[in-house]
Amino acid sequence: MKPSKTSKQWMREHINDPFVQQAQKEGYRSRAAYKLLEINARDHLLKPGLVVVDLGATPGGWCQVAAAIVGSAGKVVALDLLPLEPLRGVEFIQGDFRDEAVLAKLEASLQNKPVGLVISDMAPNFSGVGSVDQDRAMYLAELAMEFAFEHLNPEGSFLVKVFQGTGFEDYMKLLRSRFAKVVARKPKASRDRSSEVYLLGTGKLE
Repeated sequence: MKPSKTSKQWMREHINDPFVQQAQKEGYRSRAAYKLLEINARDHLLKPGLVVVDLGATPGGWCQVAAAIVGSAGKVVALDLLPLEPLRGVEFIQGDFRDEAVLAKLEASLQNKPVGLVISDMAPNFSGVGSVDQDRAMYLAELAMEFAFEHLNPEGSFLVKVFQGTGFEDYMKLLRSRFAKVVARKPKASRDRSSEVYLLGTGKLE
């Protein structure tokens, strides 16, 4: 089957993307690494010794950044439906985050250690139907928030990718009921045409 005009355009844009080129030069798994690097430079989320959970980790850009900063004294547990090529300092679990058995495995891997940061770059497999895709994306964001609220220590932080659209304002309200401070971040590596935005919650409320 011949590539569509849209897929050709995407590939051309991807190849010429300065963040893609920079990631290849600097050895990062994906351009997404620069999103977390920029947010971390501003909000100081990562530090040596921290326990981090990365939801939707593949191909590994975020957990690669996290593992390098938390070091051997810290712990990074990553999860994704797709396989992840091994990364030093990252414990990976493959499975569906919506599956109770997979979630139990993730919780067991934490060994009752208090989590300092939950990062979620999860997104659904897009169908092309906007309303369906938005609902699926918000559902994943809600699951990530519930996990974060249950497992974060009182000083912990939660960083999640969401898409602006139906359900976004309700999600913001819910997030603000769970965290003392909630801010939105749109890093430079996030394409302008994308409706994605990263929400950061700090100061978990009891």
